[in-house]
Amino acid sequence: MSSLLDIGLTGLNAAQAALLTTSHNIANANVDGFTRQQIVQTTQQPMFTGEGFFGSGTKVETVKRIYSQYLENQVMSADTTHSQLDTYNTQVSQIDNLLGDTTVGLTPALQSFFDGVQQVAANPASVPSRQAMLSNAQSLATSFQTIAQRLTEIQDGVEGQISSSVTNINSYAAQIAALNKSIITSQVAGPTQPANDLMDQRGELVEQLNREVGVTTITQDDGSVNVFIGNGQPLVVGINSYTVTATPSVDDGQSLSVGLKLPTGNSVQIPDSLISGGNLGGLLQFRADALRPAQDALGRVAVGITETFNAQHKLGQDLDGVMGGNFFTPLTPTVQNLPDPTTGIPPAATLSGSYTSVANLTNEDYILAYDGTNYSLTRQSDNSVVYSGATLPTNVDGFSLSVASGTVAAGDRFLIQPTRFAAQNVQVAIQDTRLIAAGAPFTTAAASSNTGTSSISQGSVVSSTGIASTPPHMGNITLTFDAGTNLFTLGGAAAGTLAYNPVSDSAGKTFTLASPNISFTIGGTPNTGDVFNIASNDSGVSDNRNAVALGGLQSVKTLLGGSASFQSAYSQLVSDVGSQTRQSEVGVSSQEGLLTQAKASQQSLSGVNLDEEASNLLRFQQAYQASAKVMSIADKLFDAVLSIAG
Repeated sequence: MSSLLDIGLTGLNAAQAALLTTSHNIANANVDGFTRQQIVQTTQQPMFTGEGFFGSGTKVETVKRIYSQYLENQVMSADTTHSQLDTYNTQVSQIDNLLGDTTVGLTPALQSFFDGVQQVAANPASVPSRQAMLSNAQSLATSFQTIAQRLTEIQDGVEGQISSSVTNINSYAAQIAALNKSIITSQVAGPTQPANDLMDQRGELVEQLNREVGVTTITQDDGSVNVFIGNGQPLVVGINSYTVTATPSVDDGQSLSVGLKLPTGNSVQIPDSLISGGNLGGLLQFRADALRPAQDALGRVAVGITETFNAQHKLGQDLDGVMGGNFFTPLTPTVQNLPDPTTGIPPAATLSGSYTSVANLTNEDYILAYDGTNYSLTRQSDNSVVYSGATLPTNVDGFSLSVASGTVAAGDRFLIQPTRFAAQNVQVAIQDTRLIAAGAPFTTAAASSNTGTSSISQGSVVSSTGIASTPPHMGNITLTFDAGTNLFTLGGAAAGTLAYNPVSDSAGKTFTLASPNISFTIGGTPNTGDVFNIASNDSGVSDNRNAVALGGLQSVKTLLGGSASFQSAYSQLVSDVGSQTRQSEVGVSSQEGLLTQAKASQQSLSGVNLDEEASNLLRFQQAYQASAKVMSIADKLFDAVLSIAG
């Protein structure tokens, strides 16, 4: 039978353990990741006698963490999502501020450029007007280059942050694996005696890792925790950690791709779409959903302006009477040879690209693959095949491809970026004001002997077909009307007839000749024998017809399938980025609230409440004193027995 002294001693020890645990809680109240601890106290096995069971005191089974995996998972989920949204918002705000800047943005530069074109249209012979047009064109090119360069700097920063985040992930993984080993070693007596403080340290590391990339965890029987990223890729398994890598992507050598290093030493890439949560998830999402589309959309505007402006400029003639050339340096799609995913060897052949329709250009990048028989062109954003055939794609989504050198072999892959780098390459091709092709290469006029009321417009050039580059651009053409047949008969450098009914066509009827490929409108009522003359415009110093056409390009719906002008296409880009920024701001604010609630729920259970712990100190102090009193009484009783025996 246990003695009164033994029972008092067990109570004293239990109270002391409780005081130690409470003091530990108070000392670590402000330590991140610390979980409140509590002793588990039970009754010792009672002793049976003829008079019944007599208690033998108390014992401390273990010290447990006041912890809920469910609440911890809620915090982890809210925390990694908040980290991703916050990172995304920080990055996308940079683009929003850049594109919306009234001094650096493209809007004022576009308007100034076309204002300069209008000045030349108003006074085509003015050298100052022509110089202003060239200066404004150079400012426009500089604006494109400045914005593109800033976007490139943002991209470089993102790639650097991806690499840094991967380094942090590996560091956390290694530390978690090391703590797993320590916990397994410390819990040799079994999981009923948990290494609480080591578990708290590991939990804090898991939380920090979770802020870098979303993770899932599974606790093992030996106390270790396995950590996974993506859709189940192992990062920590027991006492071993795997290395995350950031290497050039097999689908874009200028971007980093996240992967896992295999025991063989090779690295297997994880698709960006499978990595979510945390700082890394936010960076990858920003790069895919905001940065790349912004670069492509800006480049599409650059291609739209250079292609359409050059095309129209070539239809006019300059002050020397020579047909115009490229006003801007021509742009081309970027084609990048991709390494074989297995061998790492890139194709020996090289491809070149050209634009076929600016209206059909998209904000997309493509992968072209050849299997030895057929080519397949896959859109990267959704992995949909937009072309498949035995020949290289032509006029697909506004561009065509051709072999520049070598021979395409089976297994070859190419990255096609039609507009990604276009903006940074915008340049003005001419420097001489005389080379601005403001005039048209032909003139129209009614013969002075005409007796009818008909007239002919100044006309415009449809294409360069049948038009010489230097004067004379074309032979003289006459149109003679016959009221009996309602036909204009072509003479001189052209042959044939043009039907014209004064009754139905007097409001104006437009005709287009094949060669020279020009267009003009005849209206009114001509009489028999009335003649219109079309002749080469060998000088045309004061002619503004092509300058007017160039200025008109500002409002023409050239892009987005013919639904948007240059300015509206850029405005849509600004609007899209602004909308993404506002949504991310709302998302961050909302997620902050959810994270605060989740942490509050978790801390209400696992956090240290100093008032509660202070109360526990007094309670356990009284228990300690009471147990000491029991031992004191036992001592006195023992002394009394000894005195009787003496």
